[in-house]
Amino acid sequence: MTGDRQSAPATAASDVRPSGEPRLAVEHVAKTYVTYGLWPFVRRVPVLSDASLEVGAGETVALVGGNGSGKSTLMMIIAGTLSRNAGTVRLDGRIGYCPQYPVLYEKLTVAETFRLFGVAYRLDRSAVADRKAELMETLAFGQYDDFRVEHLSGGTRQKLNLALALLHDPEVLLLDEPYAGFDYETYLRFWEMSSDIAARGRSILIVSHFVEDRERFDRIYRVADGRCERER
Repeated sequence: MTGDRQSAPATAASDVRPSGEPRLAVEHVAKTYVTYGLWPFVRRVPVLSDASLEVGAGETVALVGGNGSGKSTLMMIIAGTLSRNAGTVRLDGRIGYCPQYPVLYEKLTVAETFRLFGVAYRLDRSAVADRKAELMETLAFGQYDDFRVEHLSGGTRQKLNLALALLHDPEVLLLDEPYAGFDYETYLRFWEMSSDIAARGRSILIVSHFVEDRERFDRIYRVADGRCERER
């Protein structure tokens, strides 16, 4: 639903952090994309060389950087949808992943999409129905329950994309440009929801091109030249 998973090298396998340590810890992650042309031409493009960051329980952390800096690549590696060449990713708890571009089934309705993801998360139908009602009310798109995904606007698709990542109440929330296409009212709703989630001890990592409301974040990392540098 977020793309095919690619196995990471055995030397970079994910494991669980002991209690009391960061819920998400990324250490010295490297990634090089390799493209093959006519033999013997091979093009290697290094994107990440030494990326490290931490997110603790109850923290909201930003990951910022310019286009092509490697932000989304790092997020996909953390989510497990992209392999890495080196480094470790340690996670404690379930993850909810909201990719930059929604990967949805166009012919399904919104209600059917929730049921499909509910099966993937191994939730019973009543739990899915209750959680769906709560999320759709909070994000104000309940009127689209019977609409096919192909008929949704970009902003409503993004609301659905975010709601699906939240459906199973994950301990670690990975959000790649989560408010792209939101109007200002929905943007504020997003931050109210995020504040409530963090207050319950969940961990949130948000990718963005830039950070306007810096005070909303416990920590900010900037991706540049293949590295993550802590800004504050």
